[in-house]
Amino acid sequence: MTSAAGPGEPLLIATTNRGKAREIAAALAMQAVRFVALDDAGIEAVCPETEKTLAANARAKAEFYSRRSGLLTLAEDSGLEIKVLGGEPGVRSARFSGPKATDAKNVSKVLRLLASVPRSGRRARFVCAMALARNGRIVAAARGVVRGTIAVGPKGTAGFGYDPIFYYHPRGKTFAELSPEEKNAVSHRGRALAAMKVRLRRFLSK
Repeated sequence: MTSAAGPGEPLLIATTNRGKAREIAAALAMQAVRFVALDDAGIEAVCPETEKTLAANARAKAEFYSRRSGLLTLAEDSGLEIKVLGGEPGVRSARFSGPKATDAKNVSKVLRLLASVPRSGRRARFVCAMALARNGRIVAAARGVVRGTIAVGPKGTAGFGYDPIFYYHPRGKTFAELSPEEKNAVSHRGRALAAMKVRLRRFLSK
C-alpha cells in the first residue's frame, strides 16, 4: 500500500485486491490522508458480501471494517454487467467461475457464454460503487459507470479482472491495453474516485 506524504488522517482501504488498492491510492493521493491496508490494521475478519447490489455491498464493507478498525474507511464493490446475460456477472463478478475463481477463469467463462453472440450483442458496462464510513456510519458515497463491449478474446497485459476483454470504443482498446493513467481517467472506478475525492475533502474539512 502506498501512503500519502505527511502525517494525515489514516484512511483504511478496505480491499484485499492489490490492483484495486493501487488504483484507489493513486487516485486519492492527498496530503490530508495516509493510506492503511487491512493487513496494516491487523484485521483478519472478512466481511461477507451477501448483498444483492454493488452499492449495498460497498456500504456493508465500509461499515464492517470501520467498526473493527476505528479508522475512517473506504470500501467499494465493482462489477461487470453484460446486457445479453441479464446483467451478469454483476455482484458475482469476482467469483463468477466458482468458489475457486481466478481472473483467468472468470474471463474464460464470459467468453464461453458469449461465443455465439455477435459483436453487436456484446454490450457491457463496468459499475463501481463506493462508500466512506466512520465508526460504522456511512458519511459519503459515490458511483461510477463506463460502457463498452466484450471483445472476442483477451488483449493487453495491464490491469486486472475483466480488463483484457472490456473493449472501450473511444480509445479503440481494451482496458488492459491502456496505461494505468489512461484507464483511471475513464474507468468506472476512476469516475467514482473522482467524485469520492471531492466528498472526502469536504468531509475532512468539517
